[in-house]
Amino acid sequence: MDIGNIRPMADEVASLMAVRFGGVRRGHHTDLEHMLKRRGGALPRRLRREARRLAEADRVACQPRLARQLDLGGIEHAHKALTTYLRPLGQGARLRGGMLTSAASLLMGLLILAAIALWIMVERGLV
Repeated sequence: MDIGNIRPMADEVASLMAVRFGGVRRGHHTDLEHMLKRRGGALPRRLRREARRLAEADRVACQPRLARQLDLGGIEHAHKALTTYLRPLGQGARLRGGMLTSAASLLMGLLILAAIALWIMVERGLV
């Protein structure tokens, strides 16, 4: 692992947090430090420390002299712990939930349309 890999690791963790916990509009992207301010409390305390370590490393990585002082093994461990926690939980459930939400909104729209059609038929004396 080298210093150039820190930014992609931080971006991956930020996007996983955005998918899992929300806090970012669709089509927008945010950095890890911003996601920690918004949704950092949703992480367990141990992982919050790891995320802060990764965010600090991301901030320092653009300064070459300071970046050489970073503990790359610890940063890699933090990334692995965070992605292990954020990635697998609920991917299928999120997909099913999204499909269920879409189906529910479609049925609600059809129910409202049927109620309006019935009301119009009653007003005109057809029923």
